[in-house]
Amino acid sequence: MSDNAAAFVGNVPQYYDRDVGPVLFADFADDLARRAAAISPARILETAAGTGILTRRLRDLLPATARLVATDLNPPMLETAKTKFAAGEKIAFDQADATALPFGDGDFDAVCCQFGVMFFPDKAKSYQEVRRVLAPGGAYLFSVWDAHRYNSFGRIIHDVIASSFPTEPPRFFEVPFAYHAIDPIKEALANAGFADLRVSVLNQIGVVSNISPFSRAMIYGSPVFDQIGARGGNPDTIVAAVDAALRQECGSNPTRLPLQIIVFEATRP
Repeated sequence: MSDNAAAFVGNVPQYYDRDVGPVLFADFADDLARRAAAISPARILETAAGTGILTRRLRDLLPATARLVATDLNPPMLETAKTKFAAGEKIAFDQADATALPFGDGDFDAVCCQFGVMFFPDKAKSYQEVRRVLAPGGAYLFSVWDAHRYNSFGRIIHDVIASSFPTEPPRFFEVPFAYHAIDPIKEALANAGFADLRVSVLNQIGVVSNISPFSRAMIYGSPVFDQIGARGGNPDTIVAAVDAALRQECGSNPTRLPLQIIVFEATRP
């Protein structure tokens, strides 16, 4: 598997959802879902839905009559997402490539994406696809992680892994934090035909009472697990080193992780 690939398969979704999601994603999902619900869309699409953390909040906050479609490139992630919903809830799950959406022009009033755009190989194409499937006046809401300097957990994990493979370090923990420059994103959205851009920088402290499950999930719950194995590394050794480094820099009992993200909201004219 390429280091640029984001294949969340095997046991990855379970680690990701149970031990990473509550710390890194849940509160930010609440914020994005509230923003989406405030515009009262009747038809809403989520791309890169993962294990359904944002999806669940969207369904909770949207009117019961609203049509909600959740998509992801990785079917195992969607299988985990489905477990969060009861029979009869108005939601559809589809495997889909965010750069080639299998929907018609103007099918949705809003599109949401939490922490997915960073992984899209052709971001410009993904923006064009979102604009295409949005109805006039429709909204695109998405979030990205800010740089390593504002998210020390990502820097720490990357540095620990890189120190174990100095000649060919796995790059996965660079990718989520490498797409944060606001002006280029603004220009890309404008080039795709969006207007009325609004940008918000949000930060919080993620408090972890027991950092060990989080440390393990950051390795076993991400594609870096395969990248380590492909280089002949021992994931458990990396987990122990990550755990020690997080405790040293961010404390323990509890561990406090600074988190910062950027939320973009744009409109299709």
